[in-house]
Amino acid sequence: MKKLLLAMSCWLVVMTMIQARQFTPELLWKMGRIGSYDANGKNIVYNVSYYDVEQNKSHTVIKINNKNLTSSSASEQAPKFTADGTHITFLATDKDGMSQLWIMKTDGTDRCQISFCKTDIDDYQFSPDGTKVILIHQIPSIQPAYSDLPKSNAHLVTEVMYRHWDEWVKTIPHPFVADFDGNKIGIETDILADEPYECPMKPFGGIEQLCWSPDSKQIAYTCRKLTGLDYATSTDSDIFLYSLADHTTKNLCKPDGYTRPKVDYTLSLKDQAVNHQTSDLNVGYDINPQFSPDGKYIAWQSMKHDGYESDRNRLCILNLKNGEKTYVTEDFDSNVEGFCWDVDNKSLYFIGVWHGEIHVYSTNLKGKVTKLTEGQYDYTGVQFCDGRLICGRQSMCEPTDLFALDIKTRQLTQLTDENKEIKSQVDWGSVEPRWVKTVDGKDMLSWIILPPHFNKNKKYPTLLFCEGGPQSPVSQFWSYRWNLMIMAANDYVIVAPNRRGLPGFGSAWNEEISTNYGGHCMDDLLTAIDDAVNNLPYVNKDKLGCVGASFGGYSAYWLAGHHNKRFKAFIAHDGIYNLEQQYAETEEAWFTNWDLGGAPWHKDREEIRRTYANSPHLFVDKWDTPILCIHGGRDYRIVDSQAMAAFNAARYRGIEAQLLDFPEENHWVLKPQNGILWQRTFFAWLEKYLK
Repeated sequence: MKKLLLAMSCWLVVMTMIQARQFTPELLWKMGRIGSYDANGKNIVYNVSYYDVEQNKSHTVIKINNKNLTSSSASEQAPKFTADGTHITFLATDKDGMSQLWIMKTDGTDRCQISFCKTDIDDYQFSPDGTKVILIHQIPSIQPAYSDLPKSNAHLVTEVMYRHWDEWVKTIPHPFVADFDGNKIGIETDILADEPYECPMKPFGGIEQLCWSPDSKQIAYTCRKLTGLDYATSTDSDIFLYSLADHTTKNLCKPDGYTRPKVDYTLSLKDQAVNHQTSDLNVGYDINPQFSPDGKYIAWQSMKHDGYESDRNRLCILNLKNGEKTYVTEDFDSNVEGFCWDVDNKSLYFIGVWHGEIHVYSTNLKGKVTKLTEGQYDYTGVQFCDGRLICGRQSMCEPTDLFALDIKTRQLTQLTDENKEIKSQVDWGSVEPRWVKTVDGKDMLSWIILPPHFNKNKKYPTLLFCEGGPQSPVSQFWSYRWNLMIMAANDYVIVAPNRRGLPGFGSAWNEEISTNYGGHCMDDLLTAIDDAVNNLPYVNKDKLGCVGASFGGYSAYWLAGHHNKRFKAFIAHDGIYNLEQQYAETEEAWFTNWDLGGAPWHKDREEIRRTYANSPHLFVDKWDTPILCIHGGRDYRIVDSQAMAAFNAARYRGIEAQLLDFPEENHWVLKPQNGILWQRTFFAWLEKYLK
């Protein structure tokens, strides 16, 4: 009865908000979220995830051309067309709850389980000829110290990088290859047998980090073949080529006999990374290989510097015959976020951010880059299919849907409208670009987000949105937590600047933030809000708030000690409060080595002294404004002790503060009820001090 009453109460809230045409957290969590997709001719098969707030869980279904194919109450995902296009393969649980591979006709009938593995299948990829398949399984990494103590609950750690994102490393992913006779998956072979390395790479790598050769005889894969301190401090991953015939593996990024330099503990680890990259080797992130259709080339995304995870992602082409490497996006001074080949073997298509928008581009093998799409959007993927590019597209005003881009005419056709009903029943805010001059005379783009039914003669409370990353663009993103349309629906104006340290404005702009967290990037944030106060008459200068997550949380903590009474409220989510603490406790050592410049004990370097002199905790004596600190207990990127220390310090100083702790969440908030609680707490705090 209590569950029924709760469900009825939630539904009444939703119906009331729809009647008021207001976009709310409850409506946000009712939206379908489009995930992976595959195209075959005119057919598009894809995943959509729906969330049940009362049950506090999600359900993922498979659709084809807007028609539901899922018949199970359990989630079904990762749909892909078979080589002949007559069937769809997908992942679903078997009777024992194990994730296995299934197959069905394109109308959803004749479902059949085709794998019977002893462990879950994380993801998969069939060979072009349909006779083989790559399966991703987790294999044990850390074994119990004593088998006669099965109920002991402890972690015995002897080497660094023992945690990833939100988990202690007990397993690692490995790719297995098996034959497929059309009915059943055969015996599997681990192509990294007895190697203690991850493929795909944790924490976010997926099946895109592997690919088949067009003749189905070789597999290219991404791997960082390092362990211990080398692994923890390096981003030096490579592309490897595995032969199914003789089980040999070749590194496509390094020459035979290459030996990695040993770690010198007398130097800062960033110095060593810089010294390491002086050669012409591929020593940064090299990921996501794709063969050309004729098999003569392999393309992949490549970063230049070892240890710099936010380096510019370039598109590298390797000629397999002569070994020559060519970088074909040098004229695009930003990141290649995803790419695919054309069937002509001479052209590639990619998505990348420029001036706060992510668009589709083409390049040929000589590096001539051409922009193919326009508008205030973010494109989220690209796949070639019959002269069209299948793309995801979103903006600050609309969630992701799928589109087809005709390559010749550049005409777009919308393929899905997943949330049409909800979108039609609410009033939306608007987004406007605004360019301002920085303190050193450079041009900076801010997005100004205005409430629904905006009245230019009204004074609005205004939020400064501080981006995280720290090197993630303030583009036309759609977020299910930091949703700018919900902020606007609550009658706020939002100022969202592309401050120093963000991609899409050239490498120099992007790189300036490293070792300089308290520098022009903070000036840029203050410039953006000051410009809004001085030049936008609808901004209420007496009702300003500052909000942000991750580096945006650092920004809120730092600005709390430097804002000179501009703001009336701060909100910091998963932010860094103490930089010395962050260096020693984060799970991603290469990040702090590069971005902070190195360890705090390397005090002989000016940039390291500058870094740690800008730790927010050193300026708590200047805090004078209420602050809400939010953090996830399973966030190992920035540990929750940071928020606890910030909250405690604020209260010790007599400043009004709240601490919202999510013990089971990571750097994000993923559970529906926690997501809605996050939103309610967020807006209650702002309401208290800005309205």
